[in-house]
Amino acid sequence: MAMWLCKHLNSNLLTLESLVLNEFSYTAADARRLYLQRKVVPSALLVQLIQERLAKEDCVKRGWILDGIPETREQALRIQTLGIAPRHVIMLSAPDTVLIERNLGKRIDPQTGEIYHTTFDWPPESETQNRLMVPEGISELETAQKLLEYHRNIVRIIPSYPKILKVISADQPCVDVFYQALTYVQSNHRTNAPFTPRVLLLGPVGSGKSLQAALLAQKYRLVNVGCGQLLKEAVADATTFGEHIRPYFEKGMAVPDSLLVKVLSQRLDQQDCIQRGWVLHGFPRDLDQAHLLNSLGYNPNRVFFLNVPFESIMERLTLRRTDPVTGERYHLMYKPPPTMEIQARLLQNPKDSEERVKLKMDLFYRNAADLEQLYESAITLNGDQDPYTVFEYIESGIINPLPKKIP
Repeated sequence: MAMWLCKHLNSNLLTLESLVLNEFSYTAADARRLYLQRKVVPSALLVQLIQERLAKEDCVKRGWILDGIPETREQALRIQTLGIAPRHVIMLSAPDTVLIERNLGKRIDPQTGEIYHTTFDWPPESETQNRLMVPEGISELETAQKLLEYHRNIVRIIPSYPKILKVISADQPCVDVFYQALTYVQSNHRTNAPFTPRVLLLGPVGSGKSLQAALLAQKYRLVNVGCGQLLKEAVADATTFGEHIRPYFEKGMAVPDSLLVKVLSQRLDQQDCIQRGWVLHGFPRDLDQAHLLNSLGYNPNRVFFLNVPFESIMERLTLRRTDPVTGERYHLMYKPPPTMEIQARLLQNPKDSEERVKLKMDLFYRNAADLEQLYESAITLNGDQDPYTVFEYIESGIINPLPKKIP
């Protein structure tokens, strides 16, 4: 697992073996002699080796992963005393019976150092198979003794890392364990520093952006800024901008970006948006609008893409109906009218017609790739599930720091 992480993150793997067999270190000479004689390397000497190795340029620039160190509470405390503080600590956990069974099938490639398993990870090449060797110390008795020693020490090591330790179950496929570990080491730890959310929700028409914005506004008192609603309010209030926008509404034409941005800027500059933060949806729709938004200083610090399949969007929107008598809204599948009389008089909003919905979806997906490239830190979510489940994912993305980028 440590080897996979190092390859993926381009960092340095530090193990007891690599530290003591370092031929370019004078400090490692004594440790190497003890290690080759199968004797315990003193904690003070081991920590000195770690300190020496971490001072090297490659560790400073690319980071490091300590595998299997510390093994005791004393080593953990000595490492901390020298100011060596890992940002993330991962403990892999599995039942002893599983670990013993796995260990018995372990094989090692003497040329590459890669570890294989007779059952779970057997190399396909016959050449590699032929040169695999059985590592020393993997018998059932030896493994049980090592596990006993491990359990004796781990309970005293854990308290040294109270806020940065994550326990991951190793009793699952290696790929799942790896991605859980990778997700954790790429995450930043939460901080108490002040944070004003500026949230941008992107997605095709009918993906649930308005609902999620309303839920965020309700729970976190963010200002719900819907671009379409802002334009309607400007026209209804007969503001200066509204009078310029009205002809476009009456003719069913798209409002120019210059007017859109002025209305949006006027709202985002108000004190409630500055103090409480905002959640924006309905803008930007393309790369030019996104650049325009950034150039005015309204850079979102959280961006979410809501992905919903074409069929689900069509189902959500084209089956919506309105009762012209009562104004009540219905959905032919999720909220059908209670009587045949009401159903007979239901009307469909022209914007919910299949042609109009397809046109809007095509427009979004035509520009989606450019927006995804611009907002590299964006979080992509499956919007085709319960709205409150989607909200929980969005909430988690806002509360927790963004994952670190791989250099």
